[in-house]
Amino acid sequence: MFPASPPTPGRGGGTLPARRAPVRRRRAQSRARPRAARPGGSVRTPCRQSGWRLDPARGPRPELFAPTVLTVLPGRDYELVDSGEGEKLERYGPYRIRRPENQAVWPRRLGAKDWEHVDAAFSGDVEEEGLGRWQFPGEPLGETWPLSHDGLSYLGRFTSFRHVGVFPEQAAHWSFVEERIARRVREGGTPRLLNLFGYTGLASLLAARAGAEVTHVDASKKAIGWARENQEMAGLEDKPIRWICEDAVRYVEREVKRGSRYDMILLDPPKFGRGPKGETWQLFEDLPYLVALTRALVSERPDCVILTAYSIRSSFYSLGALMGEAFRGLSGRIEAGELVISEAGEEARLLSTSLFCRWIAHD
Repeated sequence: MFPASPPTPGRGGGTLPARRAPVRRRRAQSRARPRAARPGGSVRTPCRQSGWRLDPARGPRPELFAPTVLTVLPGRDYELVDSGEGEKLERYGPYRIRRPENQAVWPRRLGAKDWEHVDAAFSGDVEEEGLGRWQFPGEPLGETWPLSHDGLSYLGRFTSFRHVGVFPEQAAHWSFVEERIARRVREGGTPRLLNLFGYTGLASLLAARAGAEVTHVDASKKAIGWARENQEMAGLEDKPIRWICEDAVRYVEREVKRGSRYDMILLDPPKFGRGPKGETWQLFEDLPYLVALTRALVSERPDCVILTAYSIRSSFYSLGALMGEAFRGLSGRIEAGELVISEAGEEARLLSTSLFCRWIAHD
């Protein structure tokens, strides 16, 4: 049974008490910086600790629905043309791109000519966030190239760590959030959305276009600059978006202390990251604290909290259990599973890209 109503805000929901005790933790960062940029490889920079301790959430856990698989199908803006043998062949608008994909352990369906007929191909370190370089068999595309998603224009980017400025599997979350924002707007409200580790801003722009008031946080100045360029490219300069360049955990701590509240929260943390002041982030060590903080940020009428984790060492059941404990006392449900992309053509296979977990309020 679901609880009849959410608890009173500030009670049993991860509040910050006046008394402080030392807590060891590390700070957060965006995926926009490659792991290789960290001096010394495994050396971590110590940072000053906040000393905050969160009260545990109390009450019944929201019911867990798992496994839930969210599938992105081929479309006009994007399609997974083929995959296999450790690579994927994608189409972004008119451009065909070839890059590494560790999950694609099966044989390819298409022949060598299809894989060679590309506009860009990545070579180098095949590890996530590893360094490499792009090759352009035909005319070089440059660092940026125009793209669109559901009528929203943005810039793709060729980075040295194989990313292209957008994660197409996230389209399943984008459409979900847009629908829920539109419903709130029809009811006469303007939902507040917090996008942590926001990267190049596509989720923030789509949410703002749908009618939300958006706060976008990323620790990389370069990523924030890219996001602002995308805002201009999309023609959404008049939309209410706050671009915050800061360590994500540090920002959330201050928001909790200030009593700020959000109706929707998106979290897309990397496995490892470094903040602008030397803060470090390790997914398995720091995620529980961040999820507990987000529980303290939800409004009196919250809508959803969405977490995506690009880590094969984890499990969506683990993420579901983590969010279930942090969100005790809230009605609604938790969905946990995988984001997958369906190949184009017949006998399409599903390429798993990431794990996710989301808390959803009762409709």
